[in-house]
Amino acid sequence: MKYVVLFALALTMTSCYNVERNCTDFKTGHYFSEITIDGSVFKSEFNRTDELQIETYQGKVDSSEVRWINDCEVIFRTINPKNRIERKDIHLKILTTTDSSYTFEYSYVGEDTKQKGVANRVK
Repeated sequence: MKYVVLFALALTMTSCYNVERNCTDFKTGHYFSEITIDGSVFKSEFNRTDELQIETYQGKVDSSEVRWINDCEVIFRTINPKNRIERKDIHLKILTTTDSSYTFEYSYVGEDTKQKGVANRVK
């Protein structure tokens, strides 16, 4: 009986928590992102339109085609890849949103290793 009560209490607590995901608010715009990989922070700034994303990372500009799978998932394809790694498409999924930022995870298409980051809208 004690376990049934604990289970019911846990179920009611988790059902009240809804993650906010207003992904359509972030399909276009100007953003600043930070990603931490193995203790190192990588920062970039990018502009995204319905069809294109232009990113500046460590002083280098890179452009990608944008293809939305659904409201919260997008595929990026580098327009002019310079090497084999740049030829791989990137799959990004928005996990949570706030009024001015979103948390995301991304990986190369077909690979299991995922990284997480946060993108903030630049005013």
